[in-house]
Amino acid sequence: MSAVGSILTNSGALQALNSIANTTSTNSNLEAQLSSGLSINSPSNNPAGYITAQGFTSQLNGITQAVSNANQGVSLLQTAQGAITQQIGVVQQLNSIAVQAANGTQTPAESQSLQNLVGQLVSQVNTIANQTQFNNISLLNGSFSGVQFQVGANEGQTMTLSIGNLAASAIGMNASTVSGTTVYGTNVKSTSAALTLAASAAKIASGAAGKFTTTSSLAVTGANGGQAKVAISKAQESAASLASAINGVSGTTGVQAQATTTITLAMGTAGAGAGYSFNIQAGKGSGGTSSGIGTKQAITASSASQIVSQINGQSSTSGIVASLDTSGNVTLTQTSGYNINITGTSSGSLKTVGTTASTIKTGAGTASAVIQGQVQFQSSGAFSVGNAGNIGLSVKSSLSSLSSINVSTTSGANTAINVVKYALGALNNQGGQLGAVQQALTANINNLNTTSQNLTTALGVVQDANIPAVSNQLTEAQIQAQSGVAALKSSTTLQQSYLSLLP
Repeated sequence: MSAVGSILTNSGALQALNSIANTTSTNSNLEAQLSSGLSINSPSNNPAGYITAQGFTSQLNGITQAVSNANQGVSLLQTAQGAITQQIGVVQQLNSIAVQAANGTQTPAESQSLQNLVGQLVSQVNTIANQTQFNNISLLNGSFSGVQFQVGANEGQTMTLSIGNLAASAIGMNASTVSGTTVYGTNVKSTSAALTLAASAAKIASGAAGKFTTTSSLAVTGANGGQAKVAISKAQESAASLASAINGVSGTTGVQAQATTTITLAMGTAGAGAGYSFNIQAGKGSGGTSSGIGTKQAITASSASQIVSQINGQSSTSGIVASLDTSGNVTLTQTSGYNINITGTSSGSLKTVGTTASTIKTGAGTASAVIQGQVQFQSSGAFSVGNAGNIGLSVKSSLSSLSSINVSTTSGANTAINVVKYALGALNNQGGQLGAVQQALTANINNLNTTSQNLTTALGVVQDANIPAVSNQLTEAQIQAQSGVAALKSSTTLQQSYLSLLP
């Protein structure tokens, strides 16, 4: 309070002025909230709230961009999937042509026309692989590898995508190949001393139990990284049973197996009277006839052509098919890969044809032999088989590509059918992988949108102005301002009355 009678110091006016200043500041803040809709227009309004709001805003901006990134990724995947779908359509045409060519009813000119068409379709597969791009980025030629999509607001919230090379020269059948001279299909094991083996057939020495040791196992590693071990359970195990074991784990490895047993026999000197006399039967692998398939067939023939005729007469039960070549040799084939058991060879001379030629029967007495088959491993991707040398195969697979198929011959068309099948498998697998990634991106986009919605709500709670409350506060502040002006005016009245005392 100022001194009584003072005209220099007016405490009431000073208080009124201070109140007016505070009210003016309040009015300005409330008017800013009303005009912007925000309760925090500068750090001074609410320092802690300002920091929180900026954190939310930064995360929301990152999420918005991440959603845009993910949508671009979906568009890229759709582009790649569309191109792969076109490739699949072309390869399906190749499959139809290969099956047609394998029928063997075409003339050489027609077969060549089919091969010309194959060349055009293979060229289309290559064109699609080399020309499919997204934003000038090639997708299907093998260069799109380890590409990162930033699908979150923070570091490390990424997805990585690779697309394999889908050119015709890079897809097809990856298969095991025969290693060296140890050909699984031509090794023969005798159950009698009458059979002798060439030194090059080292996998079965004379008197041994068979090509395998019971402690052997095959370690298969597929292109997908899946691994499995398959034990060789018997020394004379059939190729069919081994292929079945491999196929049993194909869900893990992606590697499948086919088996066939083929042996070509040269007909030596026929025996007196009976000519050629022996028993034949398909076997599951333990040797002899105890595990035979179908009925043991007794062959008594005076010529190779009669042998072929008799064996083929019971092919439906034995599964063994015989054919005669121009040299008079008889080729026996068990299409499922079971062993071919030859027993009781009591008349005539039989000898295998090939680099590991072996005499099954010569001279007096009887002789028997177990012919094991050939297993081939196949996959749409590269694979390896540990201990594959135990069955005469290379450890690593080799590729028969789509670009190498030739349907101008029946045998070439048969091979093409398998190559096309695995090429389709590679395309379908790649398309499936891209579909899975697209699903993951779509789910991520939905999650980001939900997160963005919740963050926006949280940000609103922190920084949005409560308009009804601010309006009420502004009205109060305006009334206070008016009252302050009235008080200031009133506070000068007493000082003015003092002036009347002056002479």
